[in-house]
Amino acid sequence: MATEVASGRGNSKIGKRVGLVYDERMCKHRTPDEEPHPENPNRIRVIWNKLHSAGIAQRCVVFSAKEAEDKYILPVHGKDHVNLIRNVSSKQYDSRRKRIAARLNSIYLNEGSSEAAYLAAGSVIDVAERVAKGELSSAFAIVRPPGHHAERDEAMGFCLYNNVAIATNYILNERSELGVKKILIVDWDIHHGNGTQKMFWKDPRVLFFSVHRHEFGSFYPANDEGDYTMIGEGPGAGYNINVPWENGRCGDADYLAVWDHMLMPVAREFNPDMIMVSAGFDAAMGDPLGGCRVTPYGYSVMLKKLMDFAKGKVVLALEGGYNLASIANSALACMEVLLDDKVTPGSTEAYPFESTWRVIQAVRRKLKSFWPTLSEELPTKLMSQITPLPQIVISSDSEGEDEEVAQILLDRFPEVLQDIIQPLSALKVNDSDNVQTSSSWRSDFSKVDIWYASFGSNMWKPRFLCYIEGGQMEGMQKECSGSMDKSPPKEILWKTYAHQLFFGRESTKMWGPGGVAFIHPKSNHQDETYLCLYRITFEQFNDVLHQENITGSMDFPLLDLTGLSSVQEKGSITLEAVKSGCYRNVLYLGKVHGIPVLTMTCTLSDVEGFKSGKFPLRAPSREYTNTLVRGLVEGGLFSEEEAKAYIDEAASKSL
Repeated sequence: MATEVASGRGNSKIGKRVGLVYDERMCKHRTPDEEPHPENPNRIRVIWNKLHSAGIAQRCVVFSAKEAEDKYILPVHGKDHVNLIRNVSSKQYDSRRKRIAARLNSIYLNEGSSEAAYLAAGSVIDVAERVAKGELSSAFAIVRPPGHHAERDEAMGFCLYNNVAIATNYILNERSELGVKKILIVDWDIHHGNGTQKMFWKDPRVLFFSVHRHEFGSFYPANDEGDYTMIGEGPGAGYNINVPWENGRCGDADYLAVWDHMLMPVAREFNPDMIMVSAGFDAAMGDPLGGCRVTPYGYSVMLKKLMDFAKGKVVLALEGGYNLASIANSALACMEVLLDDKVTPGSTEAYPFESTWRVIQAVRRKLKSFWPTLSEELPTKLMSQITPLPQIVISSDSEGEDEEVAQILLDRFPEVLQDIIQPLSALKVNDSDNVQTSSSWRSDFSKVDIWYASFGSNMWKPRFLCYIEGGQMEGMQKECSGSMDKSPPKEILWKTYAHQLFFGRESTKMWGPGGVAFIHPKSNHQDETYLCLYRITFEQFNDVLHQENITGSMDFPLLDLTGLSSVQEKGSITLEAVKSGCYRNVLYLGKVHGIPVLTMTCTLSDVEGFKSGKFPLRAPSREYTNTLVRGLVEGGLFSEEEAKAYIDEAASKSL
């Protein structure tokens, strides 16, 4: 499956041959318009450069990749999915590629995506086979795109093919003569490996063990599949183990407690013939999406403990990890373990969080009937050794700390609010006559990112930038003041959501006569609307809210951090301070990259008004329509004719 490029010295003391796969062709998979994105080619480049400069690559057997064959992918992925991934980079898909990606969950596609997906899957198959045969002692596949979210019939979460699942199936079912009858898959990526879990849900030959942020189903992939109650089914019951963190900030002590009191006892009883590691490094300190604090030392200890099983036959396949310094240092620490059994210098003086012990106990109790080694209760003295969950501790030992703090403010708002932000509840808007203003809210809100999702004229980036930079576009009846922070969006992407698009109102101050766009606040799986997502600060979002609802003042926030927490719990929140605003209903659409997606539309009572005729349903003006068409066309989703047809259909469809 791969070509051997160079054979290093290996480890002469113990005769180790450690495999390493890297191929620059996997860097061809990137965002179609070079937009910034956390899953980008530099992720694998920095790892390779770190290993090379440290002299690690020179001591390994280095391979370049060849593509996986469809016949080895099809047992894991459906035929339609394989056909899509194989062909989506071809010229025949040029006009449809962005539209396809927008329908998927956290996916982008370009001319290099197909080749990279096949190379990633093929690389993991190849080194797994070589380790199973004994040609290699162990191996690390530096691959992208990652794989553990990819399901049988769907790409999602940056993942196109499920690389580890494909390789595991290949070893067990295509190369049974190699004698590998049981495989342990350890997924230490910060996100739950939902795709891998489903692949082996009923298979007792595979023990799937995932430790991840879950937070009761609110952390990506934001469902119940990563809960500890999900243990497998039929003959696979008990062979699916989830350890779901209740909070961020988990570090070495938390992970090693799980290793010592969950994974190690079960692994001894399972006695695998081989171990596959979904090696995501987004639980590392400083990762902008993960919000946890595992160090290179922590990763090296976790891997060293795994090397005690299966005669050290361990294959690491890269999954997530989005702080370039963190993933490079973490990968280096793991390679030193594979080559020298050497743990990176460090120590774990802290204790786990109380929530960590609570989760460990819950998992052990759920699975003790399947694994007798878990039957014994953990000593009270052991579980009394805890570290209080910090409000926020900002240290200078982590790159990307600003992004991490912003992520924690979002994801752990109830815990961090009290000590970081001065009574923000005082900023809460109850009515238009009782609004407290504060110059400090802008500083606090600027540290928090959200996605603003637009379905109307703001889909066209130059028009949206009027709300950020100020200005006026053709067809607009008034000039926009812009945001106090005039920084452009950090990221732009497109997605579809199951909400009905419609047009209403006789006229507006911004566009004059003609209807403007709304989406129905309630979702309906039969509807599909395209939204352009802009990653901006929560401060900027408030300024956009003010301008959309024409409040006349931006001295106070329309939605404070309490409201941000509330809208994520309730799904929507009405801004009582702008009772006459067209877009006073803030809608929560889920998360992308762990960041909440918000849009603004009419209220449900307004929808009833549109249905009853209290408010007119009206097609948009030519100028407004042209702005929507520009957004859809320049976003790469439609031709001009297709965009006009999409708008006409929405304007003619009844509520």
